[in-house]
Amino acid sequence: MRTEPTWRIPVGVLGLCAGLIVYAVIIARYLPDLIGGWPALVQMVIYLILGLVWLLPLRRFLIWMETGRWG
Repeated sequence: MRTEPTWRIPVGVLGLCAGLIVYAVIIARYLPDLIGGWPALVQMVIYLILGLVWLLPLRRFLIWMETGRWG
């Protein structure tokens, strides 16, 4: 357990927020044009999957923020 703060945590939080904003803007800008005519249930599943897919790289990112290593 570390006892002193590191620069990686604030930089990581800012990077995470910026990445999520970019991801959300891309999804909100381009996806409705592609799936707007699909049935609502299918759209719900697609948006649910896309709402969770950003979590996939999060574990390694959080490990880097705490330890400085990517694994």
